[in-house]
Amino acid sequence: MAKIVTMPNTPNFIRSNFVLRRAVGSIASPYTGKVRTQEYDGVFWEATVSLPPMRRNVAKNWQSFLLELNGPVNHFKFADPDALSNLGTYNVNDLKAKNRINQGSIELDFSATTQTITAPSNTTPFANAVVGDFIIVTGSANPENNGTHKITSITNAYTVVVESESGGLVTEADKTGCTIKSNQKGATGLNLASSTNSATGTILKGDYLQITSSSTAGANPVQYVMVTQDATLNVISGEDTYGVKIQPKLRTAITENHLVRFATPKGLFRLTSNDIDWDADNISNYGISFSCIEVV
Repeated sequence: MAKIVTMPNTPNFIRSNFVLRRAVGSIASPYTGKVRTQEYDGVFWEATVSLPPMRRNVAKNWQSFLLELNGPVNHFKFADPDALSNLGTYNVNDLKAKNRINQGSIELDFSATTQTITAPSNTTPFANAVVGDFIIVTGSANPENNGTHKITSITNAYTVVVESESGGLVTEADKTGCTIKSNQKGATGLNLASSTNSATGTILKGDYLQITSSSTAGANPVQYVMVTQDATLNVISGEDTYGVKIQPKLRTAITENHLVRFATPKGLFRLTSNDIDWDADNISNYGISFSCIEVV
């Protein structure tokens, strides 16, 4: 079983290359030139980093760390070296998931004209929703209607106006067997709330978040994501709530009160190579670089 090895925290890297890898298949028609694409679950971060020249008394800490990783076997916590602190002003370590929308099989109507999603009038799937919440719809015959949608206004407990990630809804009526949920696998938007009553502040485009493994403070990371739009803030019964658009998509569903870390967020990474090497000159200045990839 892999263990987590603690990475030295000094010195910081002097050069980094940070990449988001996506597994996307595409095929172009030789007759029309139109391209069809298919997204797969393989989405993860990769980095190559270099440390500044170090004397042996400092380099030994990095040498020991890299050797303890045993190639790609063991893991370590790692973050974009140029974005160790977030730009937003949220002032508590963690946020918690709020699954206000959790509707199983239901009939839905989709309107391309009004960009509305409507359930039967005797149901209340959006009774607890707030503007800025992200919903994940499944069951439509049209791919544009499935996936992540941001609620831009709420007409009533069974009708909402949405901003669709696909660019717009496709009109479809009386589609049975649909679901409407939040914080599910594949979501590109999270519904979060402050983890304490004293928490306040903003979450901004370009901030990173750490999806943790549970609702326990200090739990290990399971995914590292970036905020791609300033979060929508609402206050409900004295609690700050945030609709947060992210990339990449959520790898696994998160449950109610599952923690998402804002302060110094990190992902879980492993080395990409079995080999470890370093350079040294005649006065024992060491040069160390390595590449790593997010654990999926």
